[in-house]
Amino acid sequence: QVQLVESGGGLVQAGGALRLSCTASGSPSLINNMAWYRQAPGKTREYVALISRSGNTDYAHSVKGRFTISRDNAKNTMYLQMNSLKPEDTAKYYCNVLGGGTFLASWTQGTQVTVSS
Repeated sequence: QVQLVESGGGLVQAGGALRLSCTASGSPSLINNMAWYRQAPGKTREYVALISRSGNTDYAHSVKGRFTISRDNAKNTMYLQMNSLKPEDTAKYYCNVLGGGTFLASWTQGTQVTVSS
């Protein structure tokens, strides 16, 4: 069982930056691949970025070059540095832990990111 706590959302103007955090608790052996997702109003949840325990990363095309995912394994915490934010980045952001092709934690209420134009 893995539990998640996200923080760091807020309101920012276009071109601004925010950093999100996600701390996982539970069995350390389960906390390998960690990922960020987001869901805008009226849209389905979409993938944003992923980071493995060893630090390999992957990004959705829409955020590549603007967002940076990182993690501190000692703290079981993952971060998402979001730069050059655009109004279309406005969404509720969620994190999760992936293993065996499935999500290992229940989805939380997420953290809201709002980018004004």
